[in-house]
Amino acid sequence: MEIPRLNGVIKALEAGQPAFVPFSPAEIGAALTIASAPYDGVVFEMEHNPYDIRALRDCMQYMLSRRQIVESGSIAPAVAPFVRIPPNGGENSQWIAKQVLDSGVYGVIWPHVSTVDDARNAVASCRYPRPNEAPFYDPPGQRGDAPRSASRYWGLTDQEYYKRADVWPLNPAGEILVVIMIEEKRAIANLPKMLKQVPGIGVVLIGEGDLSQDLGYPRQYEHPTVASAIADVLAICKSHNVVCGHPHVNARNVEALLEQGFRWLMPPPVPSFAALERGRKASGRS
Repeated sequence: MEIPRLNGVIKALEAGQPAFVPFSPAEIGAALTIASAPYDGVVFEMEHNPYDIRALRDCMQYMLSRRQIVESGSIAPAVAPFVRIPPNGGENSQWIAKQVLDSGVYGVIWPHVSTVDDARNAVASCRYPRPNEAPFYDPPGQRGDAPRSASRYWGLTDQEYYKRADVWPLNPAGEILVVIMIEEKRAIANLPKMLKQVPGIGVVLIGEGDLSQDLGYPRQYEHPTVASAIADVLAICKSHNVVCGHPHVNARNVEALLEQGFRWLMPPPVPSFAALERGRKASGRS
């Protein structure tokens, strides 16, 4: 049986289209609303909200629709779930990445990635180990082996899951996205080295709030210093052919962000879909 692309965000990006992926609390009501909207994915927010693996699993299960699966003829979820995990501590949050991936999410958003070592840890944590002569070996994986829940959620056998549970675009068959957040001046300075030395970074997401704090202009996103830093991140991503994401998307700025070249866009999840609808229309996806 040929298994289609399961991660709707990757599917959109592979087609040269922008992906629309909101943040959401891990609450069943919000998850149900998002699951019935034309998003490509959703990021359950567990950096500033509590890290609650049970709530995450409940949301993921409630998002699945038997009717949608039957009518689409595909086991791919209508909206792919992701998680923004808490930032690195002394153990580099590998155990948190392992837990959310073992629950079946299709990607991990890593806050405060500022060095090559941070970026390498993010990618390695989302990959299983393999022999060093295997294709796509580097960065070597650190994820522990416990696929049962994730493979069941994806609708695959364990062996099928192993083949697909790798990072894209490093492995073209991979269904997992590693998203790193750039939230400090030093992160911008190190970003070219990260993208050159660490294969497997799928998306670079600008953390405007923390970045503006670090620049001395808290949430003053239109300030020339902040706007210039954001433009620098976008330019670096373009030069390395890596998707760049914007976290604060609304009906007023979505068309301009698309024109600038942002390809991972995060409109508000509820109660208004104005930015999502306008963005899809502006990008030819309506």
